[in-house]
Amino acid sequence: MIKVEWFYWLCGIFFVLIALQVLNDRSNPKRIGSAAFWGILGLSFGYGTFVVNKQAPAWLLGIAVIGLAVLAGTGFPGKGEERTTTPAERVRLADRFGNKLFLPALVIPVVAAIFGAWLAKVKLGDGKLLLQSGSATIIGLGVASILALVVGMGLLRPKNPAVPLHEGRRLLEHIGWAAILPQMLATLGLLFNASGVGKAVGRVTDHLIPKGSLIAAVALYCIGMAVFTIIMGNAFAAFPVMTAAVGWPLLVEQFDGTPAVVFAVGMLAGFCGTLCTPMAANFNLVPAALLEMKDQYGPIKAQIPTAVPLLACNILIMYAFAF
Repeated sequence: MIKVEWFYWLCGIFFVLIALQVLNDRSNPKRIGSAAFWGILGLSFGYGTFVVNKQAPAWLLGIAVIGLAVLAGTGFPGKGEERTTTPAERVRLADRFGNKLFLPALVIPVVAAIFGAWLAKVKLGDGKLLLQSGSATIIGLGVASILALVVGMGLLRPKNPAVPLHEGRRLLEHIGWAAILPQMLATLGLLFNASGVGKAVGRVTDHLIPKGSLIAAVALYCIGMAVFTIIMGNAFAAFPVMTAAVGWPLLVEQFDGTPAVVFAVGMLAGFCGTLCTPMAANFNLVPAALLEMKDQYGPIKAQIPTAVPLLACNILIMYAFAF
């Protein structure tokens, strides 16, 4: 059986190698703190396996998360001098390879879809599944990333086989601490729900919604998804809170809504909040950093005029088609 932990360990090894590279980079004025940031993150991937198997205490992971937050809050990680291709070299390579440059990127969704739709059901001779149950998509994404790396190396044939590692480090240094923000926020959503925030929000909404008003309940659910996403930065983090508070008890159980439509449109309403918040770092701050935009909040300013009417449309769509 192929286990998802193998790919988590691979991610951990990658971050540890990045930490060693940063530690040896004399051009980085924050190299020790930066190496500590990526090193703690990398070691957490491997240590997590022992925590899940109850072979090691979980509180050390909590200390690691606090350590990452302290390092991020004090200005780490930093970045050193860039060593990459020049703009002229990139233009020359683009002219040489043309659309073939998209092949590695296309490999990822195709292979991940094959794993998720087909290989997830394949069983071995002893009757066990080939892929770890419930993790087929993540395993597929890991395998697809490795294959994409192989295709990219075969296509570009760099003189130094460590080029992918150097480029990965360069991108991570551009992104900085925001690279791990989506995972942290998704975990925060689960913690909020487990601690009863969803039920507390539900009690508050009972006093806000007029009894028997479907449109008010729909509007509250969609706007709540957008607002919680703006606060938490991730619609997946807002979903368990608002669904426990309004989506399931009111829209599905009380108003007999179709769960698939209610929750699908609810997620789209949450994504309207994604367009409006710097907390959604992977959608807003990371592209601004990668493109080296002068205005860090430029994507958000450009997206708000689309997000507001789109949220209103989602409210109307749910009201019209979910009940």
